[in-house]
Amino acid sequence: MKSLPKHLAIIMDGNGRWAENAHQPRIEGHRRGVEVSENIIDACLERGIRYLTLYAFSEENWNRPVGEVEALMELLGWYVASRRPKMLKNGIRFQTIGDVDRLPSHVREEIEASKMATANCDRMTLILALSYGARQEICRAINALVARGQKTVTPELLSQVLDTHDLPDPDLLIRTSGEYRMSNFLLWQMAYTELYFTETLWPDFNEEELDMALASFQKRERRFGLTSGQLRSLCL
Repeated sequence: MKSLPKHLAIIMDGNGRWAENAHQPRIEGHRRGVEVSENIIDACLERGIRYLTLYAFSEENWNRPVGEVEALMELLGWYVASRRPKMLKNGIRFQTIGDVDRLPSHVREEIEASKMATANCDRMTLILALSYGARQEICRAINALVARGQKTVTPELLSQVLDTHDLPDPDLLIRTSGEYRMSNFLLWQMAYTELYFTETLWPDFNEEELDMALASFQKRERRFGLTSGQLRSLCL
């Protein structure tokens, strides 16, 4: 049997549309999305996935209505604080990527508390992408290299100063809600990532859908620029 992805990334899309379809406020879709996230984290843990990155709040999401952004920040702060004991119990290390300095202070405090509390957990690493944009991340990395006097930038050097410098690149990306785009998410890191798209809105996503995505991944041949023949010879 082919192996599961070591690092799974998910663009959790469709919360607002789910709420609108149910004639509920958009924030109710986000609350339902948080519940689904928790179920999927548990499922990934059970299946032995070592790294899970969830695109929780993009750089562009700051442009949404002020009331929705404020509600999302409150939901985020509550989630990080309330799930801390469970992360510790299950051996989940908590990390973030993105420009977290833009988040409200009380949210940043909960994030730092969870990072410190779970620093020695090693069963799985959960990464929330918060105030994240791939283009912005790459610019921050280049500026960091320039600031230290680097005149020539290589892929290896750039990777060392990205938010994800201590993480493996994603093996599989799942995007929900029938959208077929990357939305400024991990553009550098997903050079060879397998992509899986589903029409299902995130609040309706479940373990069965997850297993379908994982089964699709297992059927694919990842060549990384090599030929099939070269891959076969490497396996001999």
